[in-house]
Amino acid sequence: MAIGWYLAVSALIFAIGAGGVLTRRSPLVILLCLELMLNAANLALIAFSRMHGNSDGQIFAIIVMVVAACEVTVGLGLIVAMYRRRVPINVDGLRELQG
Repeated sequence: MAIGWYLAVSALIFAIGAGGVLTRRSPLVILLCLELMLNAANLALIAFSRMHGNSDGQIFAIIVMVVAACEVTVGLGLIVAMYRRRVPINVDGLRELQG
């Protein structure tokens, strides 16, 4: 398979994730769309790594997966804390973080 097909799928997945981030109001859905965008970047990194015949892109993809796991942990913790405090979960309603 040519690298163009991998990059086309990666661009499509990234566009779906970016559209979800821009249109959705729920923080949980926004986190899921950010995960889609990171997975699209991983696919592109692995495609370029395969094209060049080395494993650098795969190592970067693993690093991106670790960052994504940390992002989900912190994000879900914030969402649970907001839910417990009865703060509106709507992203448009959250103008600033208040203690």
